[in-house]
Amino acid sequence: MPARKKPKHSISKAGHGFDRLLSQLRGLIQESRRQLLRAVDVMQVRTCWEVGRHIVEFEQEGAQRAEYGTGLLQLLAAKLTAEFGRGYDASNLYKMRQFHAAFPNLDAVRPELSWTH
Repeated sequence: MPARKKPKHSISKAGHGFDRLLSQLRGLIQESRRQLLRAVDVMQVRTCWEVGRHIVEFEQEGAQRAEYGTGLLQLLAAKLTAEFGRGYDASNLYKMRQFHAAFPNLDAVRPELSWTH
C-alpha cells in the first residue's frame, strides 16, 4: 500500500490563509441561509394567498358574496391540521381568506413582505 502524502501546508502553518478560507466559507453559508429563508418566506406568502383564494372561490360558488356561518373553516381546519400540523387552525384560515380578499392580485403584494407582516 503506498504511503500517504503529507499536505504541503499544515493547518498550524496556514495561519492567515486558513482564517481567510474560514471567513469566506462562513460568508457563503450565511448568505445561502438568508436566500433560503427568503425563498421559503415567499412560498409561504404565496401558499397562504392561494389557500385563501380557494376558500373564497369555494364559498362563493360563483356568487358575488359568500354565505357565512357554514362551518367550512372549522371543518377545513380539523382536516388540514390533522394532515399538516399547526398553522391551519380556523383563525389562520380566516386570515388567509382575508389576505386574498384584501389583495385579490397577488402580484400587487410587495415582494419584501413576509407572512408575519
